[in-house]
Amino acid sequence: MTPALARQRRALLCDVPRPVERRLVQSEGGCGLVMTLQRWNPGWSAARRQCWVGRLVGAVFALALVSVVLLTPGAVRAEFSGVDYTLTNQNGADFHGQDLANTSFAGAAGRQANFAGAQLHGAILTQAAFPEADFSGADLSGVLMDKVDFSGADFTGANLSGVIASGSSFAGAIVTDADFSDALIDRNDQRALCRDAEGTNPVTGVDTRTSLGC
Repeated sequence: MTPALARQRRALLCDVPRPVERRLVQSEGGCGLVMTLQRWNPGWSAARRQCWVGRLVGAVFALALVSVVLLTPGAVRAEFSGVDYTLTNQNGADFHGQDLANTSFAGAAGRQANFAGAQLHGAILTQAAFPEADFSGADLSGVLMDKVDFSGADFTGANLSGVIASGSSFAGAIVTDADFSDALIDRNDQRALCRDAEGTNPVTGVDTRTSLGC
């Protein structure tokens, strides 16, 4: 018997009622009477009992696994560890020097927000708006910043290595001494940034123009 047929048979044993035997008895009045008699089948009953025991053991195991996950600290839980600022209004907010690694600012509004010197490694800024925000000296490495408005933002001395910034706007942004190594940005933005890019990142030692592929 193939594994598939075996599984199908076990499912039938658990879910299908015990087989019955039906006989037609003719009464004296000529009317038909259908009698249903249950046929005793020890093999069938044993198989059903084995199936339900298996299901009970599986349920107990699943409950034990859930208990372990709920009682085990951080190691087996989701990796997200930052504060969730998704879809919030952070216009003019002051985050300078703060540890915001792995924090979500997805869809947030942060015009002129201050992130100078902040630790934002691995953060999520998708579809947010940070026009004229200050990211000078910030660690933005590995940040997901696609479709973000960074127009007029200050990235002086910032580390943007490995960022994903496809669809974002860097119009008028300041990138002196910034590191864009392995960053994914649109070709038009790359060309525009190269016009004014200069300097060397003080932390990584990477030349800004080289990191942009100018």
